[in-house]
Amino acid sequence: MSSVQDELRRLPAVDQIMLQAPAADWIQVYGRDAVIEAIRATLDALRGDIRRGAAYPGEADLLRRVQDRLEQLVAPTLRPVINATGVVLHTNLGRAPLSTDALEAMRQAGEGYTNLEFDLDSGRRGSRYVHAEALLCRLTGAEAALLVNNNAGAVLLVLSALAQGRQVIISRGQLVEIGGGFRIPDVMAQSGAHLVEVGTTNRTYVRDYATAITDETAALMRVHTSNFRVMGFTYAPSLSEFVALAAEHNLLLLDDLGSGTLIDTQPFGLTHEPTVQESVAQGADVVTFSGDKLLGGPQAGIIVGKAELIERLRRFPLTRALRVDKTTIAGIQANLLHYVKGEAVSKIPIWQMIALSLDELAARAKKLVDALGPAGAGCALWPGRSMIGGGSLPEESLPTMLVALPGDDSTALAQSLRTGQPAIVARIQDERVVLDLRTVLPSQEEALIARLRQLL
Repeated sequence: MSSVQDELRRLPAVDQIMLQAPAADWIQVYGRDAVIEAIRATLDALRGDIRRGAAYPGEADLLRRVQDRLEQLVAPTLRPVINATGVVLHTNLGRAPLSTDALEAMRQAGEGYTNLEFDLDSGRRGSRYVHAEALLCRLTGAEAALLVNNNAGAVLLVLSALAQGRQVIISRGQLVEIGGGFRIPDVMAQSGAHLVEVGTTNRTYVRDYATAITDETAALMRVHTSNFRVMGFTYAPSLSEFVALAAEHNLLLLDDLGSGTLIDTQPFGLTHEPTVQESVAQGADVVTFSGDKLLGGPQAGIIVGKAELIERLRRFPLTRALRVDKTTIAGIQANLLHYVKGEAVSKIPIWQMIALSLDELAARAKKLVDALGPAGAGCALWPGRSMIGGGSLPEESLPTMLVALPGDDSTALAQSLRTGQPAIVARIQDERVVLDLRTVLPSQEEALIARLRQLL
């Protein structure tokens, strides 16, 4: 017991540490209160260690611990990671990485003033919604367009403004749950629209919708199951059948595409994902989709459709609560310009990743292992699959080449990769940590190699 007390007595007081040379520099950077807080927390932690049998580590180690604690105090919790999982649209890792042009546009918008709501020709107040609208109309064929903060917000706004207090008919097979536990029925309830479920989980017919229509019905709603797939004995009406039924009864047809794409996915070896252009061309009144999934831009909810309906949405009070800021608008505008210029596949990162061939990925994987030198001796190249992810193209994958890392404890190695600098998120397959370079940006490869050399 006396040895523990002796070790505790060796701990300096807060005032003593404040007289040490580093303290003046710490105060300059972090402020006096933060320094005192860090010293006290460090001393408390050391007291706990000593009571558990540890020895006082010495003044140099104590000062280092205070320095580490101060650095953690100001370190941002949101930081870049290297996505080596092979999941292109990884929701937990922020979905779509942005193009160079989109990032530059957002930087320029953020560093100074913009004409966000100012008409430069007339010198009068303008609208923030015009900056992306013309591009969206040109790309989709819609009469008008509107941006909000995300697609859940877009659906909430559409239902609130166009169907509040009235019925919206939807198939039971389309009552989806999106990320974070948010469900379409809950969004509909929040909007004040009355949900009318028809059909079954796997089969719903036009006659099911027709039978449910009453004088209280405002709209038919189709929700694309972009984050899951029902297979086997299934049936769902085509969009043209929905359009005809809605027109016959003078109802609105709302089409929630979820992920939303402007590019045909089939040429990349994927199944066909309904495009926004197809939905507009077939006659949907309002179409909603995400900006940060298959569109490859910043997070946003995008609404396109008939001009009169979009104007009603624009005037609805909820729109102000859901509006996007100048940097998001700038990023979306720059991202849409890639599609206008026909350069989306070559300039937007997620489409660059999707377009990578197996030969290109195999060459990159071999190059990485070779660059590791002796540290890469235990690595192996395995064939694998990359997922699209992000609530898009469920169960769809692309062939890839994986780098399997050596090591008996894959869980510990994966944790070391995640908690190091830079943070690397990999996946475990067949009890090995594997890296899929499809989702590793070329600019990150050098840092990835350096980190692997340290660990291996």
